[in-house]
Amino acid sequence: MKKLGTEIRAVSFDCYGTLIDWQAGIGAAVAPLRAGMPSIPEGPSLFDRFATLEREAEKPPFAPYKDVLREVAAGLLGVSGPCELVDVLWRSLGEWPAFSDTPASLRRLRARFGTLAVLSNVDDDLFAASHARLGAPTAADSTPLRLHVVVTAEQVGSYKPAEANFRALLAALRLSPEQVLHVAESRYHDIEPASRLGFRTAWVQRQRDASASGPGTIAGVRPDLHVHSLAELCDALGC
Repeated sequence: MKKLGTEIRAVSFDCYGTLIDWQAGIGAAVAPLRAGMPSIPEGPSLFDRFATLEREAEKPPFAPYKDVLREVAAGLLGVSGPCELVDVLWRSLGEWPAFSDTPASLRRLRARFGTLAVLSNVDDDLFAASHARLGAPTAADSTPLRLHVVVTAEQVGSYKPAEANFRALLAALRLSPEQVLHVAESRYHDIEPASRLGFRTAWVQRQRDASASGPGTIAGVRPDLHVHSLAELCDALGC
């Protein structure tokens, strides 16, 4: 594990998959539909299918993330044309739960590094519904935590892994890449582009069965830190 220097001035995060448990959220959203739609994928197949559909829907030209999720839902449910069911994912997003270690870990990282940011492939209003879950009061701190900087795909007009999103984050933070530790679960969307631009990176491998290489990964791109939870990240950083 590489040792990070003292140059870090801010910690940025991907949100869904890193701070918010998107798999639990999506599973809960489609569960009530299974009785009438038995063809909906289950288990890992559901999330693999979601990821494939999402990546396709996020290709240019840019569309709001609500529309991305409508297209993904249509593919998962096997429906076409106007149908209220395709709203099931974006309407549920605000209910997707934070990982259990998220609120306390964000407080630990804020105490160590000061500035916290999110760079997310989402619409502004959808992220607003998730924001409170990230900084929910804990037993040790009853004050809700708010992030200092939030940069969304809607603001930039593109989706990660586009470098424009990471450059927008740096502009908002007013920092150089080596002064930012970017923390994420997705290597394709986050770790690889952030590493290419000179960010320090931490891969949070929430899914233990995920290999260190996979579709879309680039040989030779390695994170500075590799952990399996935010709590483990805090321990590794001495927070």
